[in-house]
Amino acid sequence: MSSDIILMADPRVAAIPVHDNGEPLVDIRSGLAPLLVDARRSDPDSAFAHLREHVRDQLLDTQQRLPAGLRLLVVEGYRPPHLQLEYFERYSRRLRELNPQWTEQAVRSAASRYVSPPEIAPHSAGAAVDLTLVDALGQELDMGTAMNANPEDSENACFTDATNISARARENRTILTTAMKNAEFVNYPTEWWHFSLGDRYWALMKKYAAAKYGPKDWI
Repeated sequence: MSSDIILMADPRVAAIPVHDNGEPLVDIRSGLAPLLVDARRSDPDSAFAHLREHVRDQLLDTQQRLPAGLRLLVVEGYRPPHLQLEYFERYSRRLRELNPQWTEQAVRSAASRYVSPPEIAPHSAGAAVDLTLVDALGQELDMGTAMNANPEDSENACFTDATNISARARENRTILTTAMKNAEFVNYPTEWWHFSLGDRYWALMKKYAAAKYGPKDWI
């Protein structure tokens, strides 16, 4: 892993203050321009299909920036804090089993390549989205790995700038990341599919003094 990558567990991320603007979560499947949402990460309350209002608006802007015939496919947006904690603890347990010699800090850092520590998680702020690209027929483009592939199983091919993927997959990743970045989003470099806007990680990467979205309970 490149030493240039700043992970979610980095103390600099947690040090960013949050001045939550109170913006509501909105269902991105509704409205005048609904986004295409996949059901693979669905939950009984449909929390996964919600994002902060401005984040939704910027996704619509991103979609307008894509080449003709391509669309965004959203897989997961908001994730309730209790679910984030469950995911983080489950992956941390796996890393401890694989690496019994690691310290707790090493486990926390490695786990944050794939699941953010709950207290700073962008998904739990309604500020992060996991998504990919589909063609005019709704078929997912080749992105080099399946969505949510972890570093161990993919040999780090899940990293956005991975070199152990095909030229076509690299091209598709570039299309996605360029459109998202031009619409204010920040990519998490260990997950090609993860982008956020307004959270602590975004604020750090954009050099803003504070985040505008913090963890939010699901109502």
